[in-house]
Amino acid sequence: MPGFIDFKTLQRPASPNTAFLAPPGFASAAEPDGSPPVYDAAPGELYQRALRFVTDRGGWQLGEQDPASLRLSFIAVSPLMRFKDDVDLQILPVDGQPARSTFAAYSRSRVGYSDLGANRKRLDALSGALMSP
Repeated sequence: MPGFIDFKTLQRPASPNTAFLAPPGFASAAEPDGSPPVYDAAPGELYQRALRFVTDRGGWQLGEQDPASLRLSFIAVSPLMRFKDDVDLQILPVDGQPARSTFAAYSRSRVGYSDLGANRKRLDALSGALMSP
């Protein structure tokens, strides 16, 4: 999984085995599946929450991380079949609100045509986990 994806130019496949969450107007090439919440946390704090969530999760492998750009990538491994899915995450500041932030995230399966909603469930779990300090 070399390098981070560019959310602005992201091209999604026709297969239903990806999930993409981004704030309105953030992505220009791909249509997000939804918008993540806005959190009452500064971007650096939200980044640390995300990092803890990924590293504390059993079976997930932290990939690249760049605290300066508030980006990280990880591999989520399914418990039963051991499928590997790649996830990119970028924490985003909320304009004019330094104590608030949100994120953009893209989760995609490496194999198979359909993921039966696993990638969206993963991003929803991440979204919920980031609510807790």
